[in-house]
Amino acid sequence: MHKTVRYMNGDELADLMKSGKAPKRDFVIVDVRDDDYVGGNIKGSMNYPSQEFLMNVDGLVKQTKEVPLVIFHCTLSQVRGPKAARIYSETRHNAQGKDIKHEVAILRDGFSQFQVKYKDDPELVENWDKEVWASEWS
Repeated sequence: MHKTVRYMNGDELADLMKSGKAPKRDFVIVDVRDDDYVGGNIKGSMNYPSQEFLMNVDGLVKQTKEVPLVIFHCTLSQVRGPKAARIYSETRHNAQGKDIKHEVAILRDGFSQFQVKYKDDPELVENWDKEVWASEWS
């Protein structure tokens, strides 16, 4: 059954990450930022740059076919994240073979707002660089 993509806020994602559920088994976070990936990322996320996403979506679907929740984001989650989530959702829906019940989500406000709140929590954010974010986003 093909479902629509839903939004998830940063607190919900943080709670999920600290819930004891296993990344890459119970959920996957897909970061579709391109050159703006530098300066930090959500811990355990996989970077699938938006510029190459169409070429790599089939592999991502195969890699995540047993994962019940796949969460997408970019810097603001206004264009690239939602577009990748929709492409992924359609590709997974159209893939051959049996699929488990799953959900596709988009991180509301993207990494820019997630890092403002959680940059100092090593369970949630890694590789954070003050030089990249301090002036522009904080």
